[in-house]
Amino acid sequence: MTVELKTPTIEDYEDILELWDGAGLPYKPEGRDTRENIERELEEQPEYWVGAYDEGELVGIVFGTDDGRKGWINRLAVKEEYRERGIGRTLVEELERVFENKGFKIWAALIEPDNPEGMDFFEHLGFEDKNIKYYSKRESEKV
Repeated sequence: MTVELKTPTIEDYEDILELWDGAGLPYKPEGRDTRENIERELEEQPEYWVGAYDEGELVGIVFGTDDGRKGWINRLAVKEEYRERGIGRTLVEELERVFENKGFKIWAALIEPDNPEGMDFFEHLGFEDKNIKYYSKRESEKV
């Protein structure tokens, strides 16, 4: 099986939410992850969104952000029946290429503490657990 990597379109919005939901990833469709916000992100930085497609079906997704110094890997999700086939690795490697092309030398991923599979996955790819506690302050619960 060969998957095609490409930037998703806003027409993939519901499929993206289904992937995140199936992977148990937190998202806020009434807040920061509204259709309008995702559409804007896809238009402004399409290179940061990588989808894996099998015969036109979205089977994996990852998106990136940056803080000006490092690239951040966000919400990697692969459809359950497509896991253990290297799709997650391929998505991360493609996003790493994007970061490298932008001149970043550090790539990071935040993993929820109740996601040991995610931790194992990124450690397998050579990421190190820096044992950092993440704090945030939000305008509202929607963001």
